[in-house]
Amino acid sequence: MRPFSIALSGKGGTGKTTLAALLVRALVDAGRTPVLAVDADPNANLHEALGVRLHETLGCMRETEFRRNIPPGMARNDYIELCFRKALVEEKGFDLVAMGRPEGSGCYCFANDLLKTCMTLLRRDYRFIVIDNEAGMEHLSRGTIGQPDIIVIVSDPGTRGMRTAVRIRDMARSLGLSPVPVFLVINRFKGTDASVIAWEPFALIPEDPEIEAAEISGLPVGSVKEGSVARKAVSRLAEQIIAMAEERPGD
Repeated sequence: MRPFSIALSGKGGTGKTTLAALLVRALVDAGRTPVLAVDADPNANLHEALGVRLHETLGCMRETEFRRNIPPGMARNDYIELCFRKALVEEKGFDLVAMGRPEGSGCYCFANDLLKTCMTLLRRDYRFIVIDNEAGMEHLSRGTIGQPDIIVIVSDPGTRGMRTAVRIRDMARSLGLSPVPVFLVINRFKGTDASVIAWEPFALIPEDPEIEAAEISGLPVGSVKEGSVARKAVSRLAEQIIAMAEERPGD
């Protein structure tokens, strides 16, 4: 199976993680399972938006474990995949893996390497992969998450968010990702002045009091009723992505 992968990026505070969770739910509701949700932000909170419990992150795995504890006769990659399977959160229709933070004051190098290996080993098992990146382009620039099929830049309608969106788009091009389509999604759109929008948006996700109330209360966004304006907009976005996946050359 060759999955269709969607990498979400954008300025912090634009609702990127919320959109990622809604998109996972929309793909599951559309029957395009299994879906792999990847929380590539060290400040892992995609599981909260999805309403699942996270037991372990890749950042918690220690490098020494992969040097000392590999059972006799087992290849290193097989052992790594076994550890990944244990770290996966398995839910109906989707699985979740989270990068998380390394323990102590260590750097992120080993966690980044684990995430890269994880993406290589697990991607063949899923129809869609939704990657919630940290703000910026670090994982794309390092090749940690591989080359996605599309990049979705999430922004609010404000000027700062749009400027960040343009910088991320230009950075993707400078990194040699020009063949990868880059789409702009405006979140929390109020239907007011759109003059600051940088380029033609792929989707407009309306401001939704029900989503806001769920976030304030710490409830998963998936608990919001399907008829909410944001969930309906993300369902339409998912339909567009599914159509692109079906039209992908070689599929």
